[in-house]
Amino acid sequence: MKTKLSLLAFASILSVQLCLAQTNEPVVEDFKPSTLNQPGQQYPQVNSQRRVRYRIVASQAQSVSAGRTTLTKGEDGVWVGISQPMDEGFHYYHLTVDGGTFNDPSTLNFYGSTRWESGIEIPAHDQDFYALKDVPHGRVQQVLFPSKLTNSIIARPAYIYTPPDYDKDTTKRYPVLYLQHGWGENEYAWWNQGRANLIMDNLIAEGRTKPFIIVMTYGLTNEGPGPGARRGGPGSGTNTNATVAAASTNSPGRGPFGGARGGANPFTGAAAVFEKVLVGELIPYIDSNFRTLTDQPNRGMAGLSMGGMETKIITLKNLDKFSHIGLFSGGTITTNDVNNTSSFREKVKVVFASCGSRENPGNINANHAALNSIGLKNTAYVSPDTAHEFQTWRRSLREFAPLLFRD
Repeated sequence: MKTKLSLLAFASILSVQLCLAQTNEPVVEDFKPSTLNQPGQQYPQVNSQRRVRYRIVASQAQSVSAGRTTLTKGEDGVWVGISQPMDEGFHYYHLTVDGGTFNDPSTLNFYGSTRWESGIEIPAHDQDFYALKDVPHGRVQQVLFPSKLTNSIIARPAYIYTPPDYDKDTTKRYPVLYLQHGWGENEYAWWNQGRANLIMDNLIAEGRTKPFIIVMTYGLTNEGPGPGARRGGPGSGTNTNATVAAASTNSPGRGPFGGARGGANPFTGAAAVFEKVLVGELIPYIDSNFRTLTDQPNRGMAGLSMGGMETKIITLKNLDKFSHIGLFSGGTITTNDVNNTSSFREKVKVVFASCGSRENPGNINANHAALNSIGLKNTAYVSPDTAHEFQTWRRSLREFAPLLFRD
């Protein structure tokens, strides 16, 4: 009996596993340690059915679960459980022990759900495009840029990907893509969870994309006492899991960010403030400190989920600065957007929208056809067998990047 999960539409992450289906198939005993385990740790493990085996030592606990998987206590006081098959790619999860929320001490941590979460990687059949290969590699570096608009005490962080040949020819200048994370994440997400740098390295090595710089920064402007609060976003004390249960991409009558279609978008105000930081502070900083091509045809913006929403709002208001637009599980550029935005046809070179096959592909495809009907060239991509998750967005970047900054 197949059971599709209710997925968060405006959040970029899930703190539960995304199971493909309930299954009664016998468990195949070919488990191997997850590639995201801490050094030397044997659990959690993943098998060829995309199941995960968890093992937690908590002899005094009364109940333990990992995401949606309930663990069983053995006579030795060790809790063990095996999940249903999960989607390919990266997932966040955490442990619930006697009602408390904890990270799995055996895995690496990743910032998501407005907190540091445990992470697990389910090997994908197409993982070669983001694999670490023997090809020239670009560099990811952190910069700290001043931000008077947000009254940052020191500076705001951004991570910059420069392509492999950036440091070889110091006279060459490059286009720039501003690439935004989703709700509950931060400026680490695209290069850490998303493997954006490896995707670019491999595409460049294959000759499939022009080299360009990628800028990844925190997409909200709230400040707080420490990195967790600063990166938590509005309502950082809100239980993201409750939001997950309340919002579904697959539910009829719901819009692209979990609210009723036509309803107010709760992130519009936040995007307006972030726009001032991005356009007024970060872009000038990048153009002053990196060898960029500073004209509008050589600057693009894209984002996943909430970052897609921000991308749409900011680019449509600043077409003098952005010519390439990518929305990954983050809505669409509609015919009304085209008709109601001055000089859209003249200024925009690429319009790209994507989602997972278990999100709302009908909307993406219908919008693609509608744009075609008014003569606007655009690209729609549906990631097979994925939902609102990083495998969708990794694939989206793979499809989007080769379209950018062509002569």
